[in-house]
Amino acid sequence: MSEIVDTATEGSGLKDERIETIFVEANDLRFEVDQCGDSDRLALCLHGFPEHSFSWRYQLPMLAELGYKAWAPNLRGYGRSSRPLFVEDYRMPKLLDDIAGLIDASGCKEVVLIAHDWGAVIAWQFAMQKLRPLTRLIICNVPHPAPMQRELKNLAQLKKSWYVFFFQIPWLPEKVLGRNRGQGVADAILRSSEWKERFPPEVLAVYRNNAAQPGALSAMINYYRALLRGTGRSDRHYPTITIPTLMIWGEEDVALTRASTYGTEDHVSDLTIRYLPRISHWVQQEAPQAVNAMIEAFLTGKPVPEMHWEMHLTIPASD
Repeated sequence: MSEIVDTATEGSGLKDERIETIFVEANDLRFEVDQCGDSDRLALCLHGFPEHSFSWRYQLPMLAELGYKAWAPNLRGYGRSSRPLFVEDYRMPKLLDDIAGLIDASGCKEVVLIAHDWGAVIAWQFAMQKLRPLTRLIICNVPHPAPMQRELKNLAQLKKSWYVFFFQIPWLPEKVLGRNRGQGVADAILRSSEWKERFPPEVLAVYRNNAAQPGALSAMINYYRALLRGTGRSDRHYPTITIPTLMIWGEEDVALTRASTYGTEDHVSDLTIRYLPRISHWVQQEAPQAVNAMIEAFLTGKPVPEMHWEMHLTIPASD
């Protein structure tokens, strides 16, 4: 069941009239979902930390034009989705069940999973465990867990991953990121971006407001706390992913090295990787034209283009 509501960006000047926001009941939780298009084919877009479904604003209309029902849910703890209270509520099995529940609630017969950052951590596991059939997998700026574990033995990646250990400290990460109504979140996004004009104050305000909700930052950081606590760790056995998979990688990622993508082909039998030079971790927002062209080609069976600068310099129209 779903219910149409006003979009989270109402009144911000950022609302795209093609996108509506609904609430969807799944896995005994209520999810706020940005939706564009209607079809029996689902393109499910999973956001990362410390983001929001809003991060897929450039991709949803394009996916709808390709004939998909495009959904970008706020994951548990984010936006106006249900916000469980405890660290154990954010362990991987529960996150995977959320995605399965959303797919079931969509009623769609075909599913493409598209994911960035923490959404991609979940998506890799979802594809490996084959909890629901997928026709395509698209991953943005998060490595497969096997190469990632290898790279964590190297100082270069370990230094970039410092924040994961900082997030294990009680209350202090929330205080740092939540200062001045989420200004810490806005600062982190802007500081780690390459093209700062892609993140003007009105865009950063969406992420600030998201983080400033009561309990939101604790929920968001609990993903990291659950990951490093016992059963919250991902399974160390990695079944080969056989569905066609596209990795899109902004090379100027402050948190992840390019080397963490090497060896992915050992775990994914049908893999395409495209690297985007001079683009940061926030790849689908920072280079939407290039990312959209790559996704469209991949989903329509065409050769996936390399990035060209004319693809980057234009932002897709919002009207």
